[in-house]
Parts: sequence; structure tokens; C-alpha cells
Amino acid sequence: MMGPAHSLSGAAAWLGVGAAAAAAGHTMPWPVLVVGALICAGAALAPDLDHKSATISRAFGPISKTLCEIVDKLSFAVYKATKSKADPRRTGGHRTLTHTWLWAVLVGAGCSAAAIFGGRWAVLGILFVHLVLAVEGLLWRAARVSSDILVWLLGATSAWILAGVLDQPGNGANWLFDAPGQEYLWLGLPIVLGALVHDIGDALTVSGCPILWPIPIGRKRWYPIGPPKAMRFRAGSWVEMKVLMPAFMVLGGVGAAAALNFI
Repeated sequence: MMGPAHSLSGAAAWLGVGAAAAAAGHTMPWPVLVVGALICAGAALAPDLDHKSATISRAFGPISKTLCEIVDKLSFAVYKATKSKADPRRTGGHRTLTHTWLWAVLVGAGCSAAAIFGGRWAVLGILFVHLVLAVEGLLWRAARVSSDILVWLLGATSAWILAGVLDQPGNGANWLFDAPGQEYLWLGLPIVLGALVHDIGDALTVSGCPILWPIPIGRKRWYPIGPPKAMRFRAGSWVEMKVLMPAFMVLGGVGAAAALNFI
């Protein structure tokens, strides 16, 4: 799928988690719901770090472009080193390593660890990166015609304000993990969810997605998971733009209302 659909699906997924938590009697503080949805929307773009033409490659100027090239080469190297004889030959690393459950878990765990051991500046860094990506995905039309500096300033300002809100007693810095020293440990959860939602979205397209790597399926190590081919669509097609994106908006709205106990 394209960036806007990925971001919308990520936000909707976290709002759905909020609705489930409320139904289970563990309502999220509203700052956790909002920040988690924005992080998840940003994280839903991150698996395309292996693609030099993706939204994330442009999000941070030369830094993200260089990082995309490195990740693409790393992903391709891992693919070549681990593929079976039944896996097809490839010329690049797109939709390989970064599009797996293992990558999602490792990145999420790494961000949680950074939040715990890196202190406030690490938390601000995690928020900044994902809020910039959320702006690029959710407000993509405005972001395309704005300067990168304005988007970065918006991300930095929002990160500072939202971190301050979360730090207030009862607002969720220690949501879910409330032992001393575990503040913001939960930040890894929307990051994992966003990456997995991205992978599921890509699995619906023509090429499928090797979400389960390194678990072999049949004779393939990099098996492209997906529905029957007749049910798949091309990225950017009318199905994505006219059906899925409106559906994500509606589901997100319903999820938010349920998470806040409005319905």
C-alpha cells in the first residue's frame, strides 16, 4: 500500500486497541490513546526503510536517504544469505527483512529499551521521529508542499508538548508498566503494531509480504503471505484509495469513540 493508507491503518489499529482496552475495563488515558495512535501511524511507514522512493526516505532529508540505502543493502544481503532454492532471485532488499514480524519486534523492543535507559531525550527522539512520519503519512498533501524544516519543527514541538502532557500524574507515562523506572516502556507497543499493520497491508497487494520469515512455509523461506490472488490489488489502486482509506477513517473514529467510552 501507499504511505497515507499505511498511516491511516496504523492509527486505526491503535485506536482499536484502545477500544479493546476500554471494553476490558482498562481504559487508556487519553494522552496514551492520542500519542499511541500518532506513533503507530508513523511506525506504519517505517518498514519501507528498505525502499529509496518511499515516504520515509524523504522524511529526514539526506539522513533518511542514506539510511534507506544502507537498510536496502542489509536486507538484500540477509535475503541472499538465507533464501532457499525455491525463493526467487532478487535485485534488491525491498519487502524482505524489514517486512517481517521479527524486525517489528526487534525495533519495538529497541525503542522500549531506549526509552528506559536513554531517559527523556531518548523518549523525545522516539516521539519526534514518529510524529514527523505521522505528519508525512496522515497530512501527506500538506507535507508535500511544505518545507521539510516546517515538518520537522511541527514534529519537534509536538513531541515536546506531548511528552510534557504524558509526564503529568495519571496521564500515562507509566501506562501498563507501572513499576519504578518503567515509564514509557509501552512506547514499543505502537511501534510493533504499526510495523505489523504495514506488513498486513502489503500482504493484501499483488506481491504479498514475507511476514513470517524466518519460519519456512513449504519449500520457501521468504514465502509471500497474502489472500488468494483474485482478492489482491495493486498499491495505489482505486481499492486502496476509495475503499480501504475511507474504511480506516471510519474504523478509527469508531475505535476512538469506544476507547473514550463515548459509545
